[in-house]
Amino acid sequence: MKFSFFSVAFTLVLVALQTGCSQKAADESMESKAGVTGGEKSRPNILVVVADDMGYSDLGVYGSEIQTPNLDRLAAEGAQFTNFHVGAACSPTRTMLMTGVDNHRAGLGNMLEIIADNQRGQPGYEGHLSNEVVAVSTLLKEGGYHTYMAGKWHLGKSASNIPHGRGFEKSFALMESGADNWVSQSYGPMYQRVHYYEDDKEVDLPADDYFSTDHYTQKMIEYIDSNKDSDKPFFAYLAYQAVHSPHQAPKEYIDKYNGVYDKGWDVTREKRLARQKELGLFGNDVELAPDFNKATLYSIEDWNSLSKEEQSFSARKMQVYAGMVDNMDYNIGLILKYLEKTGKLENTLIVFMSDNGPDATELQDMAAFKPWYEANYEHVFKDAMSEGYPELGQRGSFSAHGPGWAAATASPTSYWKTFSTEGGLRVPFIAHLPDQISAGQKSTTFGYVNDLVPTVLEVAGIEHPGTRFKGKKIHPLSGKSMWPLLTGNSDTVHGNDNAVGYELAGSSAIFQGDFKLVRNPAPKGTGQWELYNIQKDPAELNELSSQMPELVATLSQAYSIYEKENNVIRVPADYNPALQLQRNAARNTH
Repeated sequence: MKFSFFSVAFTLVLVALQTGCSQKAADESMESKAGVTGGEKSRPNILVVVADDMGYSDLGVYGSEIQTPNLDRLAAEGAQFTNFHVGAACSPTRTMLMTGVDNHRAGLGNMLEIIADNQRGQPGYEGHLSNEVVAVSTLLKEGGYHTYMAGKWHLGKSASNIPHGRGFEKSFALMESGADNWVSQSYGPMYQRVHYYEDDKEVDLPADDYFSTDHYTQKMIEYIDSNKDSDKPFFAYLAYQAVHSPHQAPKEYIDKYNGVYDKGWDVTREKRLARQKELGLFGNDVELAPDFNKATLYSIEDWNSLSKEEQSFSARKMQVYAGMVDNMDYNIGLILKYLEKTGKLENTLIVFMSDNGPDATELQDMAAFKPWYEANYEHVFKDAMSEGYPELGQRGSFSAHGPGWAAATASPTSYWKTFSTEGGLRVPFIAHLPDQISAGQKSTTFGYVNDLVPTVLEVAGIEHPGTRFKGKKIHPLSGKSMWPLLTGNSDTVHGNDNAVGYELAGSSAIFQGDFKLVRNPAPKGTGQWELYNIQKDPAELNELSSQMPELVATLSQAYSIYEKENNVIRVPADYNPALQLQRNAARNTH
C-alpha cells in the first residue's frame, strides 16, 4: 500500500512536469498526504472570529441592548449555541482553539501572567504553544489552504511560536495578552512594552489613524483579497482585542448609548434575562444569582449607594464597553460585505465566539499598580469623574467596568473570567455556512472549545495526524467534531456519558451531560466540590451534591483521571491569582 501511494505520487509529478503544471501537482500531492478528501472548489473557506473577555449576554441575539446586527444576522441564518464552553482565561482557551488539545498538554496549563511559582518551568506550563502539538493553521496550510491571522496571539513570542511559525501564511499579531487600542503601549505593568509582528518581522503600529479593531479588520480583508483569484480556499483567524481592557472605542459608538445604563447593573441584568426568555434561550424558571457573596475576591456595590457622580461615571464606563462591542460588530459587517461582494460568503464557514467570560478586574485600582497607571494614562481614577470622564475610551484614557457590569454582561450566569463558574466558562458561539448549516438552529447541548479544531478539519476534509507529525511525537485531539450536530446528523456532541475536564489556576470543573461538578478555591470560592444541572440552572443557584452523591463520586473520579492524564499541577493552598499577578509583574518576566 505504501509503495503504491508513492508510485502514484511520482507518476503525477512526471505528468505535471510534462504539461508545465509542476506547482499544481505538488500542491495536490501535499493535500493527499494531509488527508484531503475533496477538491478545492468543494471545500469551504473558514473564518474564525474571536472576541476577548466578552460576556455571554453581550450580543443582541443573546439578550443584549447593544446593537449587533451583523452577528445577530449570522445567528439567524445559522446555528447558535446556548451551552458552549471555553477556558476561563485568554491564552489557555486560544491554545485549545488552535490545537484541539487540552491546554495542560499544549503548553498553557496556566496563563503565564498568573502562573504559580511551583508551575513555572514544568512540562505543560511553558507559557507558549508546546512543540508537542500541531496548530490547525499548519495542517490547513499543508492541506491546501491559504492561512491568515490578524489580532491578538498571546501564545508565545519566539520565532517558532509567533503566527508565522505556526502555519500562518500572512499575519499581523499582538503578542501579549492585551494592549492599548489607540497606541503601541502596554495596558498594565506586566509588560515593559508590547510587540507586534507582521509575518516574521516585528513592526510598529501606524503613527496615526489606528484603532485595533479597525486595523485588524482591514488587515484581514487585505490578506484575503491578496489571493482573491486563487483556486485555494482560505482559513482566517481574526482575534479582536475587543472587549479586553482597556475598554476604548471611537466616541460616536460610546455616545450612542447615552442614558442606557443610568439605572445601573441590576436593572441591566434583569432586562437581559427577560429578553433571553423572550428569545427562547432559557425557560421561565431561570433566575439571576441574587448576590456574589461566595466570592471573597470581588464584591459588588449596591448601585443606589453610589453618589450621582459615581453613578454617572460608572454608567459611562459601561457605555465605553458597549461602544467597543458595537464597533466590533460593525467591523465584522465590513468583512461580511467584502465576502458577499467577492462571491465568497456562500462558501465560507464563519464561527464566532468569545475566549472567556467578562473580566471584573480593575487593575487600575490595585494599590501596587496605581503609580503605573497614573504615569501612563491621562484619564483614569477619580479625577476622571469630573472634567475627564467624557474622554473615557479615547486616546490616553483607561477604562475597565468592574464587577457590577461584569455580572450584567454575564447574565444569567454567575461570576466571570478565571472562575470555573458558568460566567467564566460559558460564552456565545455562532456558526454560519449557507446550505449546510440550517438557519435558525438553537442548540442547548454542551460544546467545548477543544471541539473546534476537529470540526474545522472535518469541514476542510483533512485528517489530524494523530500522535506523530513530521517524525515528532504530538498529542492527539482532545475534542470531538461538532459538524454532525451542525448539519443535523446528531443531537449532541459529547453524549450523556462522555466526561470533559477543565482546570485553570486552581479552579476546576468536570462536565457530563447536563451536569457540572465545579470547584473554586479561596479566595474565589468555597474550595468544595459543588454539583449543578447547568442546563436548567445556568446561574448555579441550586447545589445538588447532597441529593446526588453517586454522581458526585462518579464525576470526582472522572476529574481525578483527567488531572492525572493531563499532568495538572495543583496551585499552592495559599495561591491568589490577583497577588500572583502582582508578584509576576514585579519580576518583569513578561
